Amino acid sequence: MDLNLIHSPDSYIRRCILATLSYLSQHESISAAVLELKSFAQLVALHKREYGIPPSKRLLNDSYGGYVSPPAGLEVIGRDRRQMHRQVEARKHAKAMMAYQVKVLLIGSGDSGKSTLLKKMRLWHIYESESFSAQEIESYRQHVFGDLTRGLQCLLDAFPDMDLQLPPVYTYVYPEDDPQHRGGYVKGWAPGEGIGLDEDSKGVKPDKLSTDVELIKSTPDLCDGEPFPLKYLGPLQRLWGEEVLRFAWARRNETGLQEDLQYFFSDLPRLFDPAYVPTSEDILHTRERTTGIMEMTIKLLEHEILLIDVSGQRSERRKWTHCFQDVTSILFFVNLSWYDQCLFEDRNVNRMQDAMTIWDSICNSPWLKQTSIILVLTEYDIFQEKIKRSEIRTFFPVRIFLSVPLDFDGEPENAVQGRDYFKKRFRRLARKAGPKDREICVHTTNTGDTEPLVVLSAVGE
Repeated sequence: MDLNLIHSPDSYIRRCILATLSYLSQHESISAAVLELKSFAQLVALHKREYGIPPSKRLLNDSYGGYVSPPAGLEVIGRDRRQMHRQVEARKHAKAMMAYQVKVLLIGSGDSGKSTLLKKMRLWHIYESESFSAQEIESYRQHVFGDLTRGLQCLLDAFPDMDLQLPPVYTYVYPEDDPQHRGGYVKGWAPGEGIGLDEDSKGVKPDKLSTDVELIKSTPDLCDGEPFPLKYLGPLQRLWGEEVLRFAWARRNETGLQEDLQYFFSDLPRLFDPAYVPTSEDILHTRERTTGIMEMTIKLLEHEILLIDVSGQRSERRKWTHCFQDVTSILFFVNLSWYDQCLFEDRNVNRMQDAMTIWDSICNSPWLKQTSIILVLTEYDIFQEKIKRSEIRTFFPVRIFLSVPLDFDGEPENAVQGRDYFKKRFRRLARKAGPKDREICVHTTNTGDTEPLVVLSAVGE
């Protein structure tokens, strides 16, 4: 190469060589070799004497304290290269985070216990989860009032299907051993306070049962900070204490009503206190329907767990497939007490059978062939009490011919045998659908358990 061309300040070759070597020198592995070239060092020194290079254009330390700046066009290319490098690094970081983050999908029909698990985690600050805000607590307070009025209304609406009728007037027949009702009054409220047998705070005579029913059916939503209207306290107490409603409540499995309704009706005076604030137990017993998708992030050991709660209502299930990508584990929730209940949306469908149908579709999903599945059987304590008065064999299986033997052959009141029976049913469906070596973990929880610790420990494993 003719060095005169290089040393000439106006040489096009000089500018190109200088720009190219300056760009290459941005890479540490190349810059060291470039600086060792004697001709390049001379070129840089000459360029330094002839041109002033601003510090902001620094691209190369030439080991003499001078700096080299490439032409504008090449500088733009350099910026693009650096941007591409940052994008590559960002993708690497995202991939590393995916290895660090565990994506867990919570699936199950409505009232299966999915949302209750998330509530417990937030109430007890488990795994660095956030607690409830003041606005969220206020929302739950309004939910309590809605659960009372809508729950009672749903029970009344089910009367035609049960072949039941309301009497024209209140009968006020209570069991003698019922501590909640003495002489027609609710525990905690003395006669003369306006909510007993005589009349309520608005002067409504209790013999007008239809008046109370109409009031309950026209309940408005509460505003923020608005106490429970006292005019509803008397009707709620009287209707809940009516004999025919007690009889209907005993048959609640035919209506799809939530079991938590009795929890709130057993403590009405506390709820109607103007200063009432929901307790942790109240929040756990509220039942608001999950719509859409809810996410929550927690820390467990060295992993970050992203919990995704998808709505279990029939109309929402078509959205589940959008959440299946990159799922690490699935927590599938089944309420054991469902075995004798019908769906709220369709009273002709057994809730446990519906759960098995969903389970079968999950196990057969091509998106989830390599995904671990954890079956969570909830409310075992309620199941233990219910099985004493409602036999499993009455509902499983549905027999077409009397000669077909019953699938459940355990003792009618044996809760352990009943629980194990449903475990086998779900495992049998999983074996038919998925890989033979797929392991299905099963956890049984009670309503009062610290079940987030129990269930999520399986995810950590």
